[in-house]
Amino acid sequence: MRRFKLFSLTLILALAVNYACAEPIEEALNLQEAFVNVSKEVGPAVVSISVEHTERYQPFYQPFSQFEDEFFKEFFEDFFRAGPQKEYTRIGLGSGVIIDKEGHVLTNEHVVSGADKITVTLPDGREFEGKLTGSDLYSDLAVLKIEPKGDLPFAKLGNSDNVKIGHWAIAIGNPFAFAVKNPEPTLTVGVISALNRSLPRTGRRMREYTDLIQTDAAINPGNSGGPLLNIHGEIIGINVAIFTMSGGSEGVGFAIPANSAKKIMNDLIEGREVLYGWLGVVIQDITSDLSGYFKLKEQQGALISEIIKGSPAEKARLKIGDVIISADGERVKNTHDLIRRVLRKDIGDEMVLGIVRNSRSYSVKVKVGARPKDETEESKKEEKVSRKEAEELKVWRGIEVSGITPEIASRFNLSINKGVFISSVKPLSPTAKAGLQTGDIIYEINRKPIKSLKDYYSVIKKASGDALLRTDRGYAIIKEE
Repeated sequence: MRRFKLFSLTLILALAVNYACAEPIEEALNLQEAFVNVSKEVGPAVVSISVEHTERYQPFYQPFSQFEDEFFKEFFEDFFRAGPQKEYTRIGLGSGVIIDKEGHVLTNEHVVSGADKITVTLPDGREFEGKLTGSDLYSDLAVLKIEPKGDLPFAKLGNSDNVKIGHWAIAIGNPFAFAVKNPEPTLTVGVISALNRSLPRTGRRMREYTDLIQTDAAINPGNSGGPLLNIHGEIIGINVAIFTMSGGSEGVGFAIPANSAKKIMNDLIEGREVLYGWLGVVIQDITSDLSGYFKLKEQQGALISEIIKGSPAEKARLKIGDVIISADGERVKNTHDLIRRVLRKDIGDEMVLGIVRNSRSYSVKVKVGARPKDETEESKKEEKVSRKEAEELKVWRGIEVSGITPEIASRFNLSINKGVFISSVKPLSPTAKAGLQTGDIIYEINRKPIKSLKDYYSVIKKASGDALLRTDRGYAIIKEE
């Protein structure tokens, strides 16, 4: 009897162990099958896009090419006739995804920009001429149209608002298609690493991205324009960029959220102009110094440093120096958070902004306007005045300034009766530590307007302690030396 009980206990333990081992294996197999299903269902709708752009140039016959000095090059070019014009074709490759049975293909604007010829290749080998239906530089999205003779596979757009950090992320595209010579897309798997990411402009990338999805699913050159999918095979984003030190995938890729793409995509298909919500303010993040100066409870919000004349913000009587801390009852964390909320609004929608002004809280209603076509951020300006002028300037907390001369005003499109021009910044000075640079324009010091050198000298004589400066790039706290 005792042996029977021992045998029964051993059998039960063995079955329990087998069951415990089988359960994780079964879950892994189910997950694996989910990836396989996504590949089967969506893979056929992911296309390879090849673009051709013909460029012309006129070569010069230069027997004296050993001269590296530009003067000599220009001198000899004047005496030699230019050769006949030549052409060369620049080839670009990217990915896209078919989004409906009519043959519309969603991709990135930068994939097809400037193309003279676009070829769309399906995984089954079929090739079509891609006709550009519409593109939008700001969002970096474009829609192509192909004319199929039979049925087309297409993928479904999902709801990117439901995406959470830690969710599975599946990227499908055609990386390095020029090397593998195969139209079938590749699939990589990872997770959603972060949400609401932003990529500023750089020397190589001239557009700014906001509200991006970040993933560690491998994204490589050629993946641009391909879909980022959830475990159900729904498009949650359009792959757009990678952060890399090597030129390849390093586990930091970015995608435009599907919900951001939906409205733009529909506008492009219907031939409508893509409009973006706009308040008409220049804003900046709250630093610890600014938080203390404006007596904010938290280091959050968006500080208004400039208001565009005639803008919705001006009409709503917002003021320079207001700190926007909420939008439609939801807390505003920083400038990108506010921009994201405004861009999601339709033109004419009303927003209720919570602001802090002179340490008091207010509620302001603003009607969202349309972003002007020529509304672009001004490039950072750098200009030095002559040595004679510099010697006449007074140094205060590490900066030297000059009045805005007609030449400077003309060159940088400035008002001659507004502000003073920073001509130099002493390294390691309080001003340098605050981030101010040569070429910045000072509009206010301690909330007092600076219209000329006379105003500037008058205010700095009385300034003591930390000083609040408003420049063309926003506010800054200048510590006392």
